Formats: sequence, C-alpha cells, structure tokens
Amino acid sequence: MKNDNSNYGGQAVIEGVMMRAPFKYAIAVRKPNNEIILKTGKLRSLSNKLKFLKWPIFRGIVNLIESLTLGLKALTYSAEQATGEEDKINNVEMFFTILIALVLFILIFVAIPTAIARYLDKYLSSIIVYNLFEGTLRIGIFLFYLYFISKIKDIKRVFEYHGAEHKVIYTYEAGEELNVDNVKKYSTLHPRCGTSFIFIVLILSILVFSLLGKQTLLLRIAYRVAIIPLIAGLSYEILKLSAKNMDKVFIKWVIMPGLWFQKLTTKEPDAAQIEVAIKALKGVLPEPDQNIKSEVENNV
Repeated sequence: MKNDNSNYGGQAVIEGVMMRAPFKYAIAVRKPNNEIILKTGKLRSLSNKLKFLKWPIFRGIVNLIESLTLGLKALTYSAEQATGEEDKINNVEMFFTILIALVLFILIFVAIPTAIARYLDKYLSSIIVYNLFEGTLRIGIFLFYLYFISKIKDIKRVFEYHGAEHKVIYTYEAGEELNVDNVKKYSTLHPRCGTSFIFIVLILSILVFSLLGKQTLLLRIAYRVAIIPLIAGLSYEILKLSAKNMDKVFIKWVIMPGLWFQKLTTKEPDAAQIEVAIKALKGVLPEPDQNIKSEVENNV
C-alpha cells in the first residue's frame, strides 16, 4: 500500500542523513568504526504557538528558518560523529557561523549579480530585460557554484547521501519494504527537494524584482534582501502545490528544471549509504511503520 504522505523529508549531512517529520527528527551517521549511530529529538515549531504562522506564505518562511537551523545543527553533529571529535559548537559559535553564511549568501547570490547588472545597465533596453539578465546571471552563478563543489571529494559523498535520502523517501512513499535492494531501484531526483525549492526562488525572484522599478545599487541590494522571505514563502506554496499534483502534465513541466538542478546535487549512493538513510527514516516513522524490516538493523 502506498504511503501518500509528504510529511517526511530531510537532508544529507557529513557521512549521514537527517530525516524529519512534523514533530520529530532523526540523524543517522556512520562513524569511523563503521557503526551507525542514531540521534533523535522532538521538533517544536513556533507556528504551534502563533497560529497565524500556519497561514500560506508565513508557513513557508517559518519552515525555511526552522529547516536551516535544524540543518546546521545536524551538520555540526554529523561532523562531530564522523570525525570522532566531540568538541561541540556553543551558541555563540553557532550564531557567527549562521551570520557568516548569510553574509556570503547575500554577497555571492544577491550583491554580485545586482552589481554586474547595474554596471551593464546602459546596455539593457528595459527593466524587464535588466531583471531577466540579472536573474539569469544569478542562476548561472548558482549552477557554477554547484558544479564546482560537486567536484570536491567530501562534498561528492554528501551528494551521494543526498541521493540515498531521496531513494529511501521514494521507497517509503511506494509502501515497499525498506531494504537496500528496494531502495536502489528508485531515482535520486525528488520533486520536494530543497534544490527544486531554490530553483523556484531564483525564477520567482526575476518576476518579483521586475515590479520594483529602478533604484540605486544599494537600494536594489537592500530591496532584494528584504523581499527574499516573501519569495521564499511563495516558493514554498508552489512546491507544496506541485507535490500534490504530480499527475498533471503542466506541473511535470514546471518541476522539470528543478529536477535537472538535482543532477548536480544528488549522486548514486552505495549500499552502505543507503543503510544509513534507512536508519534515519525509521527514526522518525510512527510506531506501526517502524516494524518495516530493514537491513540496517543487522549492521548496527
């Protein structure tokens, strides 16, 4: 029986996978001694206290912030386990890590494309052409960034775990037994992936920024940064809608570019990586579903 449930998702971490459900998360990591260690925890969303945060658009912004926060914690934990180093990052270090990441994001994907487009403004015939050029440039920078990091050995392994995460989710959604042989046959490309979300953000930003008109360079950058949460919220709704209407031909065409992007961020995993992803998913499944047999149990 199929499990038509879009409440499960996750991300690849260092030598492992993090899976999340509405109220729980699990991080499975393969340690240097080949043991698979599993950490689980409860999730408490701010939207449970402030009901308006469950409204469309708002829920996407909240989901993005909470996903980024959990994702960074999962990466930190996986790095500690995969390397055997138990030095934990404190809250101050976590804050500055997030701050540096945000500054680099704004610099590379907002400020640089905007500055280049502004410099070439006199060669661009209209505001539509201007924003189309800027948006295309931003997508190009993003693609180059993905291609470049995909060649790094350690990042390539993370992308393999990313592929394992998608395959395991597909297997569960199909209602099949969670074992390596069943998981292997599924695709590494999944329509609800964060990579597809980023692609929607990049495309939607072209349309939204076109409504802003022309400003000075600093104002352009400031407006773009300020509007990112709104675009993220809209993109979340589009991704959520597309995931529920995969049988529609139009939706298949809409999500196709995002799936192409995933060819850069996912790679075929090996059996050992699939076992880790299975362990992570079983860590968040309800009790009845945890009875699904898994080869990983024999390896821990």
